[in-house]
Amino acid sequence: MGSPSPWQRFVDAAVRGGQDEALRPPPHAPGDPTSIFPSTPRTRSAGIQGIVPRTSAGLRAMVAARLLPPPEDRAQGIGKPASGAGGRPRRRTDLRLAPSALLTWAAAVGGIWLPLPALCVLIGGLLLSAVVLLVVISRRRVRTHGTRLAPRSFLTTLAVAMVLSAAVASHSAVAASQKHDGPVADAVTARSAVVVEAEIEGSPRELKVPGRAGSGRWAVQAIAITIIANGRLIRGDARVLIVGGDDWQHVVPGQRVRTTGKLQPPDAGQAQAGTLSATTGPATTVAPSAWREGPVALRSGFAAAAEWIGGDARGLLPGMVTGDTGFLDEQLESAMKTVGMTHLTAVSGANCSLILGALLLAARSVRLPRAPAAAAALTGLALFVLMVGPDASVLRAALMGAIGLVSLSGGRAGRGLSFLCLAVIGLLMADPALGTSFSFLLSVLATLGIVLAGPRIMEWLPPVVPRWLAAGLAVPLSAQLFCGPVIVLLQPQFSSYALLANMVAAPLVAPVTILGTAAVPLVPLAPWAANVPMAVAGGCSAGIAAVARFFAALPGAALPWPEGPFGAATMVSFSACTVLLLWLILHPRAVGTLVLAAHRRTIDLLELVPLFTGLDERRRRGSLRGINRNSGRNQEWPLRKKHDPNRQRQRRPPGAM
Repeated sequence: MGSPSPWQRFVDAAVRGGQDEALRPPPHAPGDPTSIFPSTPRTRSAGIQGIVPRTSAGLRAMVAARLLPPPEDRAQGIGKPASGAGGRPRRRTDLRLAPSALLTWAAAVGGIWLPLPALCVLIGGLLLSAVVLLVVISRRRVRTHGTRLAPRSFLTTLAVAMVLSAAVASHSAVAASQKHDGPVADAVTARSAVVVEAEIEGSPRELKVPGRAGSGRWAVQAIAITIIANGRLIRGDARVLIVGGDDWQHVVPGQRVRTTGKLQPPDAGQAQAGTLSATTGPATTVAPSAWREGPVALRSGFAAAAEWIGGDARGLLPGMVTGDTGFLDEQLESAMKTVGMTHLTAVSGANCSLILGALLLAARSVRLPRAPAAAAALTGLALFVLMVGPDASVLRAALMGAIGLVSLSGGRAGRGLSFLCLAVIGLLMADPALGTSFSFLLSVLATLGIVLAGPRIMEWLPPVVPRWLAAGLAVPLSAQLFCGPVIVLLQPQFSSYALLANMVAAPLVAPVTILGTAAVPLVPLAPWAANVPMAVAGGCSAGIAAVARFFAALPGAALPWPEGPFGAATMVSFSACTVLLLWLILHPRAVGTLVLAAHRRTIDLLELVPLFTGLDERRRRGSLRGINRNSGRNQEWPLRKKHDPNRQRQRRPPGAM
């Protein structure tokens, strides 16, 4: 068998974390229980070099001996995937797309914050670096193999990542040109009173005011097509944020409106060219298309049909199914925020995963082949996304599910991190403004935690724990650990019962999502048929509301936490300590082995104390004796006493026997 190809070496380094064979410790005899930790006599005979390695190679060898499996296990596992719990093959973490996703995200953030000249320099530097890397790879290939084809290696992957980053930065440069230069930027800087004709891009959201049930102010994303400022007509597609009164809560994505107001500069780090404070309501010039207006009618009809349910389910059911939180009780919303359950009212990854899984299971239950079942599930997922609105988190979850489903139908399952990286790259290339969106960041971090930490936590649990219960514990825990540092930046508090509350409410989320989504199209077609699924979903949503209120009323539900970067850093440390504590609790046998090994190491170090301090343990006597190896005297001579000429000899008192 010949030497491995460069691509195979790259896969071993990126996926398996291959170690240099020259740095690995020599194999021990099979069956030796002390092969992992050297025995005490061997260490004593080697002296200080047997305990503390003096070279970097020795240090790496010691670390490899602790972390790598025994040599005989590695010999048996060559070319075979590692096995997890229960003998199943363990999914390997593919890191090849991670550099591309990180560089693309960094370029998207830089495109929003950097001025246009610096952004042009960044694009040129990325393209030049990619060309240099490709030239170096080509020359190396010609020198070794005699062909100019670029080999698949880490440098090639890095070059492709730089090209993708340059494309995202170029997309950001187009928006930055309108934000920093041009007639639109001049009107924004002058805070001019304008007449704007714009097309609504997103769904309106209410601006919350503390202490008030309704603020009467709404904000919506739009694209300004024409702007009349200071008697001059400006044409172009500039993204603006419109802030207005209650009239703006009924606008629909795709609707073209005309309004008047005053332009203001956007906040730092925002992708919009400006903020329009509307002084008049929206006047419709072009009605939205049917495929845009239809889902809005479905959402409003479902919210109105849920009125007969009453209670907390009246506002929570539409929020969990369609994302419409207009009827959500303010106290319930505050309770859900306290216990970390607000993600349930923002349609995102969990909802899309449940819908996709239910559709795929239904298609396979009627014996559809794999390809038609995948197509039916993807079509249903697209309709669901269209119904709830193409929000950033919904688009990310839908794209993630679509890539995973296509890969599953092609027989390449288990590449969760690769799917996530592809979703991040695709969404950032379509809309670089997502790079500074906290909702997008939280959705990516939650998925990253589920992909990386979720399976490991499930493997740590004992085999007696059912798989559904292990998943119910691992999914919210991993997502909470990864999202915690970002959450404290938005809300500097620690939700003590967030994990427990989400675990208790988890069995009720699936019926609400699946049955509620099935009832949405039945409301206009057959209202009598929609009552049964809405009743079941409403009962489950009422249970979720009760869970939120119960845990929010417990003492210590929301504890203060430091703000800013220090708070995020402490939350990272807390998350790491939580994972370590969980591992220690679930691995008592390994903890015992580590404690015994540390005890042996401590004994070996104490054996070396005489070499540095000149003290030795007196055999069979419990006292210390001085050692002077160069004096030629008896090494067990008693310790020398301090010379004190004024010291008097003790005498017996008078009358003592």
